[in-house]
Amino acid sequence: MASGKTPPRHPQRPGVPSHRVGRFVVRNRRLLAAILFCLATAVAVEALIPPEQARIGVVAAAADLPVGTVLTAAHLTTVELPVEAVVSSSFSDPAQVVGEQLATPLPHGAVLTPTVFVGSGLLTGAPPGTVAVPLRPTDPTTVQLLSPGQYVEVVLSTGNGFDVPGDTTVLARGLPVLWTSASPRSDPSVVWPGHSEGEGLVVVAAQPADAAALAGASSNGTVHLVLTEAPPG
Repeated sequence: MASGKTPPRHPQRPGVPSHRVGRFVVRNRRLLAAILFCLATAVAVEALIPPEQARIGVVAAAADLPVGTVLTAAHLTTVELPVEAVVSSSFSDPAQVVGEQLATPLPHGAVLTPTVFVGSGLLTGAPPGTVAVPLRPTDPTTVQLLSPGQYVEVVLSTGNGFDVPGDTTVLARGLPVLWTSASPRSDPSVVWPGHSEGEGLVVVAAQPADAAALAGASSNGTVHLVLTEAPPG
């Protein structure tokens, strides 16, 4: 015998009927697919973009600078570079390099390090005790055959072959050239201190034991520089 109870009815929930949602999706399936594709692309692109790198300000050349330039504030600027691209010897303040003299030409934007300066910076990486010695060869045109990075022998000739017997001595071998007065420059007023126009000047790296003889060579006779291969490592 059936009971008099009727089965409970589920209450109607407010909202959009499911059949309407289905029709909307079918009618706009291409639009919805395009939207989903754009969202997926945006997420993928964002994932591929590397995080912003930390940057640091370093001192650089504000213009093309010729070799021998004595730096002033007008020659310098500061550029922002990623920390990973900056060497530890770079300078952060232009005041740190004002008054230094360039041993090599620098293009606009080049970052300055101690190795580009005349003086101790030229000896970076040299064996302990190495000194920079200026030489004035008897024939100044010899300097035009040399450039920084080449190696030379320093030969001293004494006597005149008549009343004073001639003698030739090799003062030092395998000296790397650090700087020459024949390097190209656009400003003829820029010279090494004590250097006269038309006079050849070469700066070489030498050991202290050779420095005294090299420094006084030009007053003891004629000085000749012979281009040689790099000494064996």
